Amino acid sequence: MLPFSPVYLVLAAFVLAALQLARCLASPLRKLPGPTMSLFTSLVLKWKEINAERTLYIHALHQRYGPVVRVSPNEVSYTSWPALKEIYCSGGSGYDKSDFYNLFRIYGRRTMFTILNKADHAKRKRILADRYANTNVMRSVSLDGIQARSRAFLHRCTRAGDSANDIFLPSHTANHHQALHAYACDCITHHLFHPNGSDCIGTRADEDMMHQVAADDSLQNRLISHYSPTLYRLFAGILSLFVKPRSVPLADNYVLETSKRTDAASFTLMSRLEEKSGDLDHIDMAAECLDHMVAGIDTTGDTLCFLMWELSQPRSLHLQRRLSEEVRRNPDAGIDQLPFLDAVLCEGLRYYPAIPMSLPRLVPLGGRTIDGFHVPEKTIVSCQAYSVHRANTDVFPDPDAFHPDRWMAAAGDADRRRLLFAFSNGGRGCVGKHLAIAEMKTLLRDVYSRYSTTPDPSMTAESMAMSDQLISTRPLGKRCLLKFHRLPDDVKATGGSEQI
Repeated sequence: MLPFSPVYLVLAAFVLAALQLARCLASPLRKLPGPTMSLFTSLVLKWKEINAERTLYIHALHQRYGPVVRVSPNEVSYTSWPALKEIYCSGGSGYDKSDFYNLFRIYGRRTMFTILNKADHAKRKRILADRYANTNVMRSVSLDGIQARSRAFLHRCTRAGDSANDIFLPSHTANHHQALHAYACDCITHHLFHPNGSDCIGTRADEDMMHQVAADDSLQNRLISHYSPTLYRLFAGILSLFVKPRSVPLADNYVLETSKRTDAASFTLMSRLEEKSGDLDHIDMAAECLDHMVAGIDTTGDTLCFLMWELSQPRSLHLQRRLSEEVRRNPDAGIDQLPFLDAVLCEGLRYYPAIPMSLPRLVPLGGRTIDGFHVPEKTIVSCQAYSVHRANTDVFPDPDAFHPDRWMAAAGDADRRRLLFAFSNGGRGCVGKHLAIAEMKTLLRDVYSRYSTTPDPSMTAESMAMSDQLISTRPLGKRCLLKFHRLPDDVKATGGSEQI
């Protein structure tokens, strides 16, 4: 017979299949709970990712199998605090990141978010963390900038009159566009570049830039290129008809040009990068700034959108009134001196995590025992906020209910806060956490000290279902129409600003 006859080919395929089967059956992960199929192939998980269903798929597996679930031949998902602590906090920064983060390199460079190993991440973080420290965020020059952008958002609300505002991401044809993403973009670019930040709320050109970033639908394209580079190269032209490539030229141009300027204020990230220009070249600095800008737009905008939607529902109007009463009765209180505001935001971050996805890490050399199971080195392990916030019912009773009062109780407060995984955890947690919280608290305080909100009749629960974008989430219908109703002017406006 010829070496490449059908018989030899079939025999070779059979041998390879048998070897693969034997490898899977001998895998140390075979003892872990999980669907049988996950022992043999990762195709199911990849299919769920490409179809934006990964988060709910993994959550369903945890509901069925418990706190430890094998989700593919080389990946395990966890929900418990001991597992979370081991993966993300051991040694200060937890385990190294997996190559999944290669998806998010910018201009071909690694940013603090995409650096895989702990040592290089620590070097980059030492350069950047100072500007995101709470002491810097709470400086008047920083808070005043956030306050001004919140005030601009409210001015746009007053122009809508009795019409509904699309607070998510309205189209250019809308009569009124109070997009929370515009507010988030203006806040983060203020922190990055002031006095050269964007004015998405006030100018069409900047709003166009923000739209490109917030409406980016290139995730499927990037996933395919990551999982099958050869297939992607061969069929890129055809794939582009079905999945969009990344295209944010306006944001690229804005960041590349603005990062060349040398007049950034002392509290900004750009000023810090300029101080460390010997460590980073211009493209490194631009990549870092664009990464922070994109993250700051989606996470803050999405969280505020879902939270204001929830507060506007009939089931939550009593919570909205209670929040309004607190901020109106304490017009001179700082944003960190309003306990119910803090409780509402914490519950919003728990119930609607802006980044619900798994945050994959690699088990170090020698393997580790996590949540009672030994896991070999180089296994991908992760937790996802959506499940961590719902599976731990001893810490979060009735997890599918929006219940801010759980955060008002002193008992169990430490447990709740360490399991709040909205910003990840450990040394590689979100560096912009304090800035994001300040932005969200400021806007919520300013809105509900002046307005009540109700959903537009055209909105449905289905259109506001969380659409999994893997690294972010957004309303399935890509809009959120709320009506703003002016409250009586019987209390001085909060934040030391004029009446609006």
